[in-house]
Amino acid sequence: MSNPQGLLLKREFNAPRELVFKVWTDPTHFGNWWGPKGFSLEVRKMDVRPGGMFLGCQKSPDGQHAMWGKFVYQEVQPPEKLVWVQSFSDEEGNTVRAPFNPNWPLEILNILTLEENEGTTVLTLEGGPLNASTEEQEAFDAMAPMVAQGFEGTFEQLANYLASQQ
Repeated sequence: MSNPQGLLLKREFNAPRELVFKVWTDPTHFGNWWGPKGFSLEVRKMDVRPGGMFLGCQKSPDGQHAMWGKFVYQEVQPPEKLVWVQSFSDEEGNTVRAPFNPNWPLEILNILTLEENEGTTVLTLEGGPLNASTEEQEAFDAMAPMVAQGFEGTFEQLANYLASQQ
């Protein structure tokens, strides 16, 4: 990956690769597991193809906080690879600064790969700031452990969701 200052997460799921890819790319599934634990996700738009966009709104458990976010897909290779640029956005899909930190990078590049391993799927997710300033890279690095922890919770939800789909 061109940017070494990022996250590298790996997890094995007890599900076939086609199913894992499907729940990452099908709006009827994606909203059921993506995001921080306890948050709900409303999928406004999901067009998984190069240049296509996902637009969604995450709401906190108490319903008080809503955050919009988007993915712009760069590469889609079923059932093994997805590459997208992730940003915070407004409800129209315009890129905005993160509500929690003015120095958070505007764009994060994510590379998801899925490998079949005797009926299970090994998921690898690499992510890091795109075109980040020094301040943005520092903000990302400082939050990386928290981001990784957030993904652990998300992957836990994904594991439970995959189990319910088989």
